[in-house]
Amino acid sequence: MQLKQGFARAAALAVLMMGTSPMALMAETPADTLVVADAIDDIVSIDPHEAFEFSGVDLNNNTYDTLVELDPAKPGELVPGLAESWSVADDGMTYTFKIKSGITFSSGNPLTAEDAAGSLRRVVKLNKTPAFILTQFGLTPENVDQMITFEGDTVTLKTDKAYAPSFVYNCLTAGVANIVDMKTVMANEVDGDMGNAWLKANSAGTGAYVLKSFKPNEGYVLEARQGHWRGDAKIKNVFMQHIPEGATERLLLEKGDIDIARELTPTDLEGLSGNADVKIQSDVGGQVYYLALNQKKAELANPKVQEAMRWAIDYTGMQDSILKGLWVVHQNFLPKGFLGSIDENPYSLDIEKAKALMAESGLTLPIEIGFTVRNNQERMDIATSIQNTFAQIGINLVLDVGDGAQGLATYRGRLHDITLQTWGPDYPDPHTNASTFALNPDNSDEANATGYLAWRTAWDPGAELNAETEAAVVEKDSAKRAEMYGDIQRKVRDNSAFVLMFQQARQDGMRANVSGFYAGGATDSASYWTVTK
Repeated sequence: MQLKQGFARAAALAVLMMGTSPMALMAETPADTLVVADAIDDIVSIDPHEAFEFSGVDLNNNTYDTLVELDPAKPGELVPGLAESWSVADDGMTYTFKIKSGITFSSGNPLTAEDAAGSLRRVVKLNKTPAFILTQFGLTPENVDQMITFEGDTVTLKTDKAYAPSFVYNCLTAGVANIVDMKTVMANEVDGDMGNAWLKANSAGTGAYVLKSFKPNEGYVLEARQGHWRGDAKIKNVFMQHIPEGATERLLLEKGDIDIARELTPTDLEGLSGNADVKIQSDVGGQVYYLALNQKKAELANPKVQEAMRWAIDYTGMQDSILKGLWVVHQNFLPKGFLGSIDENPYSLDIEKAKALMAESGLTLPIEIGFTVRNNQERMDIATSIQNTFAQIGINLVLDVGDGAQGLATYRGRLHDITLQTWGPDYPDPHTNASTFALNPDNSDEANATGYLAWRTAWDPGAELNAETEAAVVEKDSAKRAEMYGDIQRKVRDNSAFVLMFQQARQDGMRANVSGFYAGGATDSASYWTVTK
């Protein structure tokens, strides 16, 4: 039934969105069109100052630009975007950006410093979900007009204190910092919404593509602009179809009806091996899998128990079987690709070593511990593996299975024993994860600081580690800053209430003639303007 639904959806969408017949689409894709299948039902909004879900940010990465950009071909490398240059004053709080000349929006309106300043102000005034990426610099709706100003071709941003410049620049590459055509957007304002409703169905950017049609939970069409400042996109149209079923995507890919499949399962990937018409492109994503051990439970606050658990997980076994192609072993809170990330995985399955540590814990074995797990096949498979190996060292895990909302409520209320969770960065700077795994200014229940994972699991990093984390975000020397994050990660990895296990992997299937597609790694979003076929 799912396969039939997937094909029907693709055919119907061709009629609705491309003005062509289903049979015309369900054949070799046109040379000037990139047809992508993905699950895009996570989109809440495509207003770039509200979008915060993966699929919406992917779309906007191709229709808008930021002042400072990430080079899709060189993960983590900052390059000029709409600003040709930037600098920070001696006070460490005043940043200036010189806007490139000759750039236009899709409307034909010229890009100005006023548009850039107005766009960043709009983020703060709208105050939608991702606004915190900018408001953490001390910007408020009341002061933003004074903190972000423009004159001639220059935009000035003032922060409330001297942060690491790399922190500020990295945050300005996030999707929430996309620059919009303020004249067009404000011309479509309704009831003071600053054009928010209009931007949920339209684009108004300087990007390589323009949004031609968008249907929630169905798909969208992008059309290339002529004369884009990066150079014209090689592919004229991008046709995104919402097809969440991996099996359907695989069949469409094999037939040549789609160019890229983004929801393939390990079974689908294995089934495509040996097909000369298809290739698999590997990349990493930003999410990490971890266990959180509630420090309110005495047994879990025991350092010997924490260390024993790290040696009682079959990391490699899970990576090579139930997680094959989807996750890779990674025992540090910063994903690969971030400034300061480290590729050290010192722990492996060693039951005898874990047993010895449990013997040294002083506890009467076995102990019984609750294990909160989301009712999802992948997570249940991981939980079952951990339950099996932990039982061998005297830890009996009692599964508490529920939906995602239930599990998060338990976690955020500090009511779990152990919980299996994933965490993804909110913006492409190391502080996004360091501030939640290694920082907890107030560990009291009254603090209710759910934004800090350390608080959620009642772990107090201590004054020293808190101070190190606060110091790293203001360190001006990027090389030294990277070293600081390496040290912080080792301390969390080896002596904390967290057991870090895996980093997300990406496996995109594509026709053999497709080249230049960048999924975005751990720090960026998908790029279509780089694709050729």
